[in-house]
Amino acid sequence: MPKLPAISAKAAIKALDQFGFKVYRQTGSHIHLWNRERNLVVTVPNHPELAKGTLISIMKQAKLERKEFIAALKE
Repeated sequence: MPKLPAISAKAAIKALDQFGFKVYRQTGSHIHLWNRERNLVVTVPNHPELAKGTLISIMKQAKLERKEFIAALKE
């Protein structure tokens, strides 16, 4: 399994955008993204660096594999 990189919320949102997730609202420091096709909501805390557990939670919410997500980060 590939190791998770330390990334910011901005980088995570940019990667999720490639899978069809769009920002639809923000509550405090949490940004909510929605994928219309899959009808999924993902919440990303707006922090300069996301913890590994938070990244894993984001991937689970988006129903993405680790390899897919890391590949999207590199693009």
